[in-house]
Amino acid sequence: MKKIVSIISILMIISIAIFTGNVYAAPLNSVNVEVNKSLVRPGEEVRVNVDFGQALGSYTVDVAYDNSIFQYVTAEGGTPNDTGTKVRVVYYDSTGGTNPRNSMSVTFKAKEEITTSNPTEFNVTAEGLANSDASITYDDITSPITKNVTVEPQYKDYTLNLESVNGKLVKNQENEMKISYSSPMGKYYNKARLVAESTGTGDAKLIGTDESSIEHDIIESGWGEEQGYPIGGKDVSQTLNVRGIFSEVGDYKITLKLIDRENSDSVIAEKTFDLTVVEEATIPPSTDGTNNGTTEEGEEIIPPVEVEENKTENTMPTKLPKTGINIYLPIFTIIVILIGTIIYYNKKKIKN
Repeated sequence: MKKIVSIISILMIISIAIFTGNVYAAPLNSVNVEVNKSLVRPGEEVRVNVDFGQALGSYTVDVAYDNSIFQYVTAEGGTPNDTGTKVRVVYYDSTGGTNPRNSMSVTFKAKEEITTSNPTEFNVTAEGLANSDASITYDDITSPITKNVTVEPQYKDYTLNLESVNGKLVKNQENEMKISYSSPMGKYYNKARLVAESTGTGDAKLIGTDESSIEHDIIESGWGEEQGYPIGGKDVSQTLNVRGIFSEVGDYKITLKLIDRENSDSVIAEKTFDLTVVEEATIPPSTDGTNNGTTEEGEEIIPPVEVEENKTENTMPTKLPKTGINIYLPIFTIIVILIGTIIYYNKKKIKN
């Protein structure tokens, strides 16, 4: 009896071996996942490539992604299905082992509207892995293979500017000035701050008034909250109206800086401006009160020039000269002629 049981057991083992063939499970340690770029600009594409390290006749690969940063574009190496947060690619060699694949890939595009730096990742898992003739199946890859990428705009440097509103700077006056910084695509900083330094002939102040009507001398204490304030993004533009006060006539150098308070006050942007301060032009006030010496802007008022009178005497006639014909002369002539005619005719009558 024992001999019969032993024979049956051996036959069962042989039968299992025959019907199962060479199929068995094994880890697939040769899988390698790569991305073709680690820094991606908005609007650019990035490809996730999965290399199996050997030919496979079947697989189901999932590539998970952040749909707030990326959108699915296309896949190669199987039938894709995008769920919105994951792309599943399924492949099965229907030829029975004559058309296996060594790799597959999924392509994504970074969204155009991104304006900040976004570290993110792709996570790859897989199941249903088998060699070309399905004689070997491989363990599922349940622990994600992770690849990190960063989506970040092409940042442009911040530009600083300082200008006088009236075109000139006058000693000991509150000169209207403007400070500005801008960038078409500024890198984000959570705690930036504007500060200024001055060197030159005398003391300088750049005084700005905040929303709480509190004045700040930017040269002495900087602008805004001590811990800084956020800046960055597309088309950054900030203009600050200030009053520049300079104690002496001469040349000054004003250096403006944007600093990062979170990074040991490292300089984000810096620019130095050469300024010239002039004396306030004055003249003595006039006695007739037509001017007080200067305009409100300190411009010199030129007094009216006195024109010296022409002292050459012009001799004027006391009587106007007579002009035209005397009316009595023709009347007198006519009378004389009439009298002479009458006398002539009277004498002629007497002779006759």
